[in-house]
Amino acid sequence: MLAIAIGIAMSVLDSAVANIALPAIAAEFHAAPAETIWVVNAYQLAVVMALLPCASLGERIGYRRVYFWGLAIFTLGSAACGLSQDMPMLIAARVVQGFGAAGLFAVNGALVRFTYPSALLGRGVGLNAFVVSVSAAVGPTVAAAILAVGPWQWLFAINVPFGLLNLVVADRALPYSDRSGRPFDVASAALNAVAFGLFFVGADAVTHGQGGLWTAAVEIVAAFAAFVWVVKRGLRVEAPLIPVDLMRIPVFALSVATSICSFTAQSLALVAMPFFFELELGRSQVETGLLMTPWPVAVGIAAPIAGRLSDRFPAAILGAGGLAGLAVGLVFLAHLPPHPTFADIAWPMAVCGAGFGFFQAPNNRILLSSAPRIRAGAAGGMLATARVTGLALGATIAALFLRLAPLSSEPLALTVGAIFAVAAAFASLTRLAKR
Repeated sequence: MLAIAIGIAMSVLDSAVANIALPAIAAEFHAAPAETIWVVNAYQLAVVMALLPCASLGERIGYRRVYFWGLAIFTLGSAACGLSQDMPMLIAARVVQGFGAAGLFAVNGALVRFTYPSALLGRGVGLNAFVVSVSAAVGPTVAAAILAVGPWQWLFAINVPFGLLNLVVADRALPYSDRSGRPFDVASAALNAVAFGLFFVGADAVTHGQGGLWTAAVEIVAAFAAFVWVVKRGLRVEAPLIPVDLMRIPVFALSVATSICSFTAQSLALVAMPFFFELELGRSQVETGLLMTPWPVAVGIAAPIAGRLSDRFPAAILGAGGLAGLAVGLVFLAHLPPHPTFADIAWPMAVCGAGFGFFQAPNNRILLSSAPRIRAGAAGGMLATARVTGLALGATIAALFLRLAPLSSEPLALTVGAIFAVAAAFASLTRLAKR
């Protein structure tokens, strides 16, 4: 679990610290903001394109091997980021980092399942969620501390010693798993990368008004065509890259739907709230960071507790209760008083975080355990893909609101987020009948 935790913490922290470094990067390379944002987008795009192929590869060559090489590539990409001399080199290095992070994310859940016995799986999933939440919470603080004493290159270079240390730990400690022996479907992997890549590039262009609308529409249509093609290919094989075989398991499919809806709700709130705090309330960046902190802190507290409870009580009930709390917190945030105090904001943020934490660990546990053991890689890949898809969908909707209705975008985003949370709670409860 130490090897798994270090790798996942590095990749989550890297997602958070890159945003803080963008102004410094733009100043050093004399780059425009639209170009600089690709330092973030390139990483995220590489992750989402490679998640399911890496999970499928893990079933064939072993999860520890995919994790080990993902960690090695991520560490190499981090070193390349720190040594970059211009913007194209930095963006290319971020793509390498993203492919490495995809290897870590894709088999993370499968390795947890092979590390913990079934009776204690919820405990392992809860610990994993705790690491993710703490890493997300301390990311901006760590970035600010590093930038206070050194250049932005240190944000990436600091990954190198931790990555090398974790390569040793991972090689010694990660569990072995069964291998399927089936050939890797290169064509499906390419189609999957095209589908996710074109969709997110097209959606980003629509929400930010970059490029022609017709070009974005063509990209999105082509993405759906590629996705349909790869799904049809999967219907003819035993263990497809897009796990349509697992989606026939009602509990698994409902868990994926619950995850997508809940992460969409969270993303809507976490994207919209900083604009509200800074533009509407006039808070500084430091104050905004403090106001955002109760959410991940509450997730970090609730997730291990919920993980332990999920070993004894139905995950459907725990998840639905947590998602109901998330919906209530979002409704209160959408109806704050005109001049809210810190306490007015902090307690509903904490309610949202605690609710999300009570959903996340039980839902991850039931999603991983509902798939056959030999398909743990595909289940873990879908877990990560559902998370990324929900986060991207929520960010896209929030950006669309900010563009079309800037004066009322925050309450609208939070209200829609509450609707997604209620839909996720309904999907969670439905699993009781399908168990």
